[in-house]
Amino acid sequence: MPLIRIAYSTPHKQTAGKAEIAAAANRLSADILHKDAKITAVTVEEHAADSWFIGDKSVSEHGLATFWLDIKIVESTNTKDEKARFIAKVFATMRELLGPLHEESYVHVHDVHGYAYGYGGVTQEQRYIAKKLK
Repeated sequence: MPLIRIAYSTPHKQTAGKAEIAAAANRLSADILHKDAKITAVTVEEHAADSWFIGDKSVSEHGLATFWLDIKIVESTNTKDEKARFIAKVFATMRELLGPLHEESYVHVHDVHGYAYGYGGVTQEQRYIAKKLK
């Protein structure tokens, strides 16, 4: 049930569409972090290459794409190695989808408390406890 937010900017012409970017992020979340793709929400925002800045230069001036992927997962559900593998694979996949990337592209994995995170009006901690009681 992660929530994945992706923002990106690219000066390159032949780039993937938002649906392809969302699908790739969802697939990596499922394959590496073992999240259920059916209940993963993904938002994708594209920003103009002249409105995203790295240092004092725009993405268009750098001539390189960039992105920020933010994912929220329940704490203690993934190892440090899984998170590191996810971050590396997201970077490689975004390079394939967006073209050459600026090093200042980011993946942020948020570990959030199960009692403070949920969907459908039920926290993840409540879901965990309910499964244990069955």
